[in-house]
Amino acid sequence: MVYQGKPSKLLLHADRNGFFYVLDHRTGKVLLAKSFLQRNDWASEISSDGRPVVKDPRGCPSDAANWDSPAFVPERGLYYVMALEEYTGQPTSYPDQTGEHFLRAIDIQTGNAAWEIPQPGPTRAKTWSGVLATAGGLIFYGQPNGGFAAVDQRNGKTLWQLPTNVRMKASPKTYELDGQQYVAIAAGPNILCFGL
Repeated sequence: MVYQGKPSKLLLHADRNGFFYVLDHRTGKVLLAKSFLQRNDWASEISSDGRPVVKDPRGCPSDAANWDSPAFVPERGLYYVMALEEYTGQPTSYPDQTGEHFLRAIDIQTGNAAWEIPQPGPTRAKTWSGVLATAGGLIFYGQPNGGFAAVDQRNGKTLWQLPTNVRMKASPKTYELDGQQYVAIAAGPNILCFGL
């Protein structure tokens, strides 16, 4: 992968603290650390040694990204993640959260959002779906309102959507059987499979 004009081995990570990191895979050196939220008031920046410059330890966010899988497409240089914009000013308590989820495509060269899609439905704890990128140019993900969608990797245009009416907690998966590619996701107690 070419990063900032040089061949590089990278580690990419969107953290719960609201910062998107690009690290040198071998040394751990911070190459980029930039907020991927519209509001991130707990720290002003991440210094070159990887430590935050703290402004308000009780500031936002408390849960900007979670454990669900992001996706990265090297040919586009975009990192796709489900982000939570939440402005409570204090840690939240489960089961409900305030704020809104966004599917964001982050340009790894700059840390800026290339595009984003606001997510419908209430923001509930532990109902984040992961993101799956395919070689065919699609991004699959579950929506907080129970929808399952496919969008164009380049611009986030919705190409397909299915209302499942159950909360999504799992990350989509893809597999091949007898030469046919499928996408699967757990929706409530069901496993849904779709041929591509």
